Amino acid sequence: MKKIFTDFRSALMFITIIPAGKNVAYSPVGMIKFFPVVGLVIGALLCAFDICVSALWTPGCASVLDVVFLAAVTGAFHLDGLGDTADGIFSHRSRQRALEIMKDSRTGMMGLVAVVCVLAVKTAGLYCMKTGTSPVMTAIFLLIIPAYSRSSMVFGIRYLDYGRQNTGTGLDLFKEKLGIGDFAFMALPFVVSMFTGYRAVILNFVFFLTLVFIIRFYKKTLDCVTGDMLGAMNEVMEAVLLLAAGAHVF
Repeated sequence: MKKIFTDFRSALMFITIIPAGKNVAYSPVGMIKFFPVVGLVIGALLCAFDICVSALWTPGCASVLDVVFLAAVTGAFHLDGLGDTADGIFSHRSRQRALEIMKDSRTGMMGLVAVVCVLAVKTAGLYCMKTGTSPVMTAIFLLIIPAYSRSSMVFGIRYLDYGRQNTGTGLDLFKEKLGIGDFAFMALPFVVSMFTGYRAVILNFVFFLTLVFIIRFYKKTLDCVTGDMLGAMNEVMEAVLLLAAGAHVF
């Protein structure tokens, strides 16, 4: 039980700015399975935040503030990875040079465009969701979508090889091969999605379709993954799912 709690706190500390207590032991491999759980924590906080801002401002303003909250609660950790990944991949250089570009702390034009576009898509999806679905459905989507997006990183760790040699933020995550048990907590957002009825089928279909596309894209371009690329996975997945949740089909 102590190890489970340690792994969860380590995951919370690694991908959010949420306080996890003092003297938290770093458990890089053990914490991976808790990424979806941390996503649910973020989703619950997002729901509470959205209720507060929606009571004070219009759906458009509340949507922007929700996006700001998502960036703030992670310390823009994943957005930084998105910018670095876009700079590297869309430089159209060799794999080694692309990885070097990702390590550069400066953000280039492609990184800036990618971040702005993803934030814009998130805002659009949230606005359409808030104005086109019931408050209950909106709350469910806000709860589970951050969990789905962080689940995508677990698949990235499992099905892609790490691209750097003995360095990088994500190095420790690849020390052991993930097993079936490391995917267990992904059942949580999936089960909660069932409360949305037929919408669950669409949401889960979009999730797996996007996941396959990103993994295949990474394989084709660099044939590897890094910590920055995992962060980009999370951001792109979150944006796509928010946009899907706001589609008129729902």
